[in-house]
Amino acid sequence: MTHLTVHEWGSVSVGTQDEGECHTFTRAQANLLLAVARAHPLANKHGTNILIDRHSKIFAGQMVGVIAAPGCSLEILPKIDNEANESDTAIRSRLIRMLDVALGLKLGHGQVATMARQNSTLLDILIRLFADRLLTEVKRGLPHAYMAQEDDLSALKGRLNVTRQFTTLSVRPDRLACRYDTLSADTALLRIMKSCVIMLRSYAHATETIRRLNELHYLFADISDVSLSQLPWSQVNIDRTNRRWGTLYEFARLFLNRSWQATHHDRRAQTGFTLLFPMNDLFESYVAALARKAIHGRDWTLYAQGGRLFCLTEEKEDGKACFQTKPDLLIKQSNKNRVIIDTKWKCIRSNIDDPKSGVLQADVYQMMAYGQIYDCAELILLYPHHNRLGNHELTAGYRILAGEKRLTVASVELAHDENTIIKRLYDLISAAFLN
Repeated sequence: MTHLTVHEWGSVSVGTQDEGECHTFTRAQANLLLAVARAHPLANKHGTNILIDRHSKIFAGQMVGVIAAPGCSLEILPKIDNEANESDTAIRSRLIRMLDVALGLKLGHGQVATMARQNSTLLDILIRLFADRLLTEVKRGLPHAYMAQEDDLSALKGRLNVTRQFTTLSVRPDRLACRYDTLSADTALLRIMKSCVIMLRSYAHATETIRRLNELHYLFADISDVSLSQLPWSQVNIDRTNRRWGTLYEFARLFLNRSWQATHHDRRAQTGFTLLFPMNDLFESYVAALARKAIHGRDWTLYAQGGRLFCLTEEKEDGKACFQTKPDLLIKQSNKNRVIIDTKWKCIRSNIDDPKSGVLQADVYQMMAYGQIYDCAELILLYPHHNRLGNHELTAGYRILAGEKRLTVASVELAHDENTIIKRLYDLISAAFLN
């Protein structure tokens, strides 16, 4: 098994079949990984936004996570500052923290840190966390639910199926067509859990993790097998009877809930596995989740990807609106738009000789448009902090000349713990309210 790690926009070497080494993919392995990347639902037509083939090298694109195929896997870690001397262990731990907050997985950070120090990959860590938590819940007892059953019995049980009784069974007076409910563990939720366990057994590397998955497979022996294309997602209902399984359900969605309806012409992709996240979207979701905690208890309301107002309307009778906008974070008070935050997973710089601080002109224009469309006076562009910005997080204020609106360019240090980041977000938001 060849496993390699690369950072965003970084590359790994590709050799020939005979030259394959532990630090290089063979051409056959590279082709498998490329096929899996191109089959991903978020891939563009050629998959070049995930992996780029340059013959002797494979370059990572805009996604982070794991791409696996038979005999090989590639881990892609986020990297905002190429000059920073930071270990993969620290980056991997931070990525898992961001996934935890953004997706609400409620992971145990102590166990994550321990596994990260053992040089476990992102996929290894997530599989182990899922297996440990699922095994704990299974040993506490499987959730049961009443399931509708139909059977032909010698005595009436439940209700009589009149149609079947007087048609199919009209010549069988010794049998009664019964409809009844029975308490069973063979529920949609547990069928999804079993499918997830079976799938993950193919990609787990650690001996102890494989042992736990095998134990879970044995404990799920009475649960029906369901193919990945037929998983009953719509039938799952998390309520008070199975609430403790809610986090495990989200975990399973993380591993399984991909667009299996897509038609893949390359059969090699069907044997692969992807666990990928657009870093722009992950950073936005992470900030949104912590910003909600930052404003908790105040009369402020946060909307992620909200607003959805249009920029233009056609100049004709009953003209259609077009160019819909979706600010990353829109904060309201008493139904009035007060603050708009747009997150950018980009590397900016702090340089007294550059009044723009490396901020793209298009990003500024976008914020000016938001301020006009939403009649919002306080606008914030938020970037991840990095070493080249200095020891202190960036907070630079600008007055927009056309009107009374104000733009703040700020950074947030993701290496800090969540409570520190929440305080940073609160300070930025409350400062905007005071202006």
